[in-house]
Amino acid sequence: MTAALPTVIVLAAGRGERFLASGAASHKLDTLLSGKPMLSHTLAAVQSSGLPWHLVRPECGTGGMGESIAMGVRATSEAAGWLILPGDLPLVEAATLRHVAGALVEQRIVVPRFHQQSGHPVGFGRRYFQALAALEGDVGAAAIVRQARISDNVQDLPVTDDGIIRDVDTLADLALAQERLRTRR
Repeated sequence: MTAALPTVIVLAAGRGERFLASGAASHKLDTLLSGKPMLSHTLAAVQSSGLPWHLVRPECGTGGMGESIAMGVRATSEAAGWLILPGDLPLVEAATLRHVAGALVEQRIVVPRFHQQSGHPVGFGRRYFQALAALEGDVGAAAIVRQARISDNVQDLPVTDDGIIRDVDTLADLALAQERLRTRR
């Protein structure tokens, strides 16, 4: 029998204030990257991974990252676990999502790392449902990860995908993502 797969929670409800402050004229997830909205790149990787997924959009009326995570987790309460993925990671690879999902077990948190830098998606086993569902405001799940490290319940997972750390918060980040996409082809 095949183990149930965790659900990818794609966070796309942020205001993108740093991106706009850097001189952008539109929301970062709607900004074109190689001819497609940035969010389309992230969603393409999620869809290619074959994992179930849920999108938390701005119309959900969230009050920050913590609330967005909580909404996504509560909407998928029957999931085997969750991979939390911000929508502004257009370079993340489907294979990385599958790798994190494969490392996730019921009692664990999996943090992907590229060259000693933590990135996303962070995987959470079912055990963390209550803690994730209770998040509020703009504080993400970092405190849950810190607490789990105390009981040695976190697995740091080395990956070769620098897309886990390449979020787009400014126009300079967008230019870098554009260059990386060009060199991948």
